Amino acid sequence: MTRPTVLFVCVHNAGRSQMAAGYLQQLAGDRIDVLSAGSAPKDAINPTAIDAMAEEGIDISANQPKVLTVDAVKTSDVVITMGCGDACPIFPGKRYEDWELDDPAGQGLDAVRRIRDEIKGRVEGLIASLSVE
Repeated sequence: MTRPTVLFVCVHNAGRSQMAAGYLQQLAGDRIDVLSAGSAPKDAINPTAIDAMAEEGIDISANQPKVLTVDAVKTSDVVITMGCGDACPIFPGKRYEDWELDDPAGQGLDAVRRIRDEIKGRVEGLIASLSVE
């Protein structure tokens, strides 16, 4: 069986999708290919998201926000959207989920920790649902 590919998409690809990708890479290792992108990416990762993930031992500081492409969606088995509305193209045969999460932009560390923890729980559920060994 080939490894599934999961794409996390949010507007700026600077907070939620980066944290989710960081968790999935950490928790699933090489069992799942991980991508993230944004419909309107920022220039850099949210520093508070970097700090919150560092508390979990996950370094996302070197990541760069990327623009969402049709190819990224086409090559993914699962597409997780987080507040990007209709910006994500829909292709038959893909699994789509929309995770309603607060945007960490402009939030303090305590608020971002809550968002981070919710993302971690959802990522753990995602891994279980993909039944990867």
